Amino acid sequence: MTTRLLGQILHYHGNPFELGIDASAIHIARGAIDIDGGRIISVGARDDLTPGPAEVIDMGDALLLPGFVDAHMHYPQTGIIASWGKRLIDWLNSYTFPEEARFSDAAYARAQADLTLDLALAHGTTTLASYCTIHPASVDAFFEAAEARAMAVVAGKTCMDRNAPENLRDTIESAVTDSKALLDRWHGRGRARYAITPRFTPTSTPEQLRALGSLWQDHPDCLMQTHLSEQVDEIAWVRELYPEARDYLDTYERAGLLGGRGVFGHAIHLEPREIERLSEAGAALIHCPTSNTFIGSGLFQARRLAERGIPIGLATDTGGGSSFSMLRSMAAAYEVSQLAGQILHPAELIWMATEGSARCLHMSEEVGMLTPDSAADLIALDLASTPAIAQRAARADDIWQAVFPTIMMGDDRAVSGVWVAGERRA
Repeated sequence: MTTRLLGQILHYHGNPFELGIDASAIHIARGAIDIDGGRIISVGARDDLTPGPAEVIDMGDALLLPGFVDAHMHYPQTGIIASWGKRLIDWLNSYTFPEEARFSDAAYARAQADLTLDLALAHGTTTLASYCTIHPASVDAFFEAAEARAMAVVAGKTCMDRNAPENLRDTIESAVTDSKALLDRWHGRGRARYAITPRFTPTSTPEQLRALGSLWQDHPDCLMQTHLSEQVDEIAWVRELYPEARDYLDTYERAGLLGGRGVFGHAIHLEPREIERLSEAGAALIHCPTSNTFIGSGLFQARRLAERGIPIGLATDTGGGSSFSMLRSMAAAYEVSQLAGQILHPAELIWMATEGSARCLHMSEEVGMLTPDSAADLIALDLASTPAIAQRAARADDIWQAVFPTIMMGDDRAVSGVWVAGERRA
């Protein structure tokens, strides 16, 4: 039976960074979305939709949006989120590696996967791209948990064969063998997508990077996700390890790990050549603002990079990021843009958290949009979820003034409904 959701609607005709706000964003004050068979069948003004038998769910003045798409996170770091006082390398050694070692226990991995996905759904995130650990069971646990919730997700075994504890190192051969077996098992199964996942250049030998590049060449419909130019001391380390490389990106490019389905997290301190090559290759960059401020990485140049035609997504980067909420990521992205002198509009923030991230993951035909035939992964946002937000929103003259207080001050209390594949999950 058809389900009809009533509320305000916000969706897009295209990328606001390219088309501008007025030409890309569409607000329908009295909207309706019809859902059937797990997919959206129509979107529009409620008075324009054809009457028919339907279960009507009236969300009042709530804003109906695509479910948030978190384009870069680490589900094995859920347990260490908001750990105090470290920069990147110390963070890895003090918090991340000891926690990831626990994922050799498949039962622990399953419990953390369940917890992470339930937290994500409670915050309105319906799709995640996650790094797992070197343990294949950690990948199975994540995909199994997502499958049980009918969620569209991306994940991959994190590969490391140096500069990590011995119990978290694989080999060139096992990185390829395990990744190949996992992608054969999961890629394209239901709503699962596989990403070949070297952690970052310092934890892989040149030989392992090249082997993973060859694997990607053999499976070009997979994504490749990794980290790039997050902190200045990390970049200095890469220079020491690869004195022959032109820059950080070149370490991936030489290994065959630069392409249109490449997804690079952070990318804060980029050289002009790197920006040019990323643009030419069509690779995506993922903005992780709460992480970048929490561990002192720097200011991502979102507008500058988007204007170069580089796809830009948004992420929590749990657990270097300090919140599970994509609303908080949007707020932090706005604050970073202010510091960088490149202010972001609410329409651009919401775009990055939905369709922009979906495009980076090559999933926009399925998630991140409110269009007929898209999956019915959507959320309802209460734009008056707390007294502080309500009093500010009451003064709004347009939808952007109404939604901006929720972007800046909202949390899971603002998420009044979550649907995944047409089924209500929260």
